[in-house]
Amino acid sequence: MAKKVLEPGPDHPITVEPTKARVVVKAGGRVVADSRNALTLQEASYPAVQYIPRADVDFSVLERTDHETYCPYKGEAGYFTLNAGEVKGENAVWTYERPYDAVAPIKDHVAFYPNVVDSIELIED
Repeated sequence: MAKKVLEPGPDHPITVEPTKARVVVKAGGRVVADSRNALTLQEASYPAVQYIPRADVDFSVLERTDHETYCPYKGEAGYFTLNAGEVKGENAVWTYERPYDAVAPIKDHVAFYPNVVDSIELIED
């Protein structure tokens, strides 16, 4: 059965814009991502999410899992387990490798669950 694809609209707006600040993600007392090229995805009334380019992420602390979820607005999400010192979070990082056109810029980016990492800081330069 085909998955239903929904377009963002007035009832469910989604915007993707360059983050105006540097984004630093810390876990287990270390920096696991540091980017001046992150994207802010704002979806409906949910909290904004920082999507960080893969090139700015320390993949030595991530391990791909078999877990997947589906969003009718964004597509299929794949997940990584985070293992950074004392911080271990199963499926704590997600990515849309083939996002729908409405959110195409988040391709080749990852996002971190804020309740798993030590912090996600936005630092004005």
